[in-house]
Amino acid sequence: MVNIIWIGFILIGSFYMILTGNSASLNDQILKGGIDGIKLLWEMLPLLVLWSGIMQIAEDSGLLAKFSSLVKPLLSKLFPSLKPDHPALGYIASNIAANALGLGSAATPFGLKAMECLQKDNPNKDTATEGMVTFLVLNTAGVTIIPTTVIAMRLMYQSANPSEIIITSILATLCSSIAGLTFDYFKRRKKL
Repeated sequence: MVNIIWIGFILIGSFYMILTGNSASLNDQILKGGIDGIKLLWEMLPLLVLWSGIMQIAEDSGLLAKFSSLVKPLLSKLFPSLKPDHPALGYIASNIAANALGLGSAATPFGLKAMECLQKDNPNKDTATEGMVTFLVLNTAGVTIIPTTVIAMRLMYQSANPSEIIITSILATLCSSIAGLTFDYFKRRKKL
């Protein structure tokens, strides 16, 4: 569905630019967009590789497992339908850790593994379980302590203080997490 929306935006914008006689500007924007995309990739790749490597080291060294055991009591409260030793909780904890560091790319494999584990226990395979919905809310609105991707983009565009976004990022993601999890909690309670 999102693909259709983006294609619609591109077609409408292109048609409007041609209709208003700005086809030269359209060509310039297409080329500039491609160059900007490659530049962004080139600037962010080392950062993503670095943090993905750090996350792999943390996983291999057992640091993520220790973090997982620390947050499992909290996760057990957020996911009451899961047993405390459910394998998905370890992946969820790893996903939270990666998202907290602003590494959505590094968090994705953990999120996919968590959903895969949750799907195994799902009796109705075409409907999300309460645990899946809670994880989706937690993953989407998760607290970001160090927004590394945003900092990298601010560095790329020569921001005077690229890390000044940290406090506002923490506050914004904390508010979104609290709101999302509160709504999820009351929605779940309403079902009972």
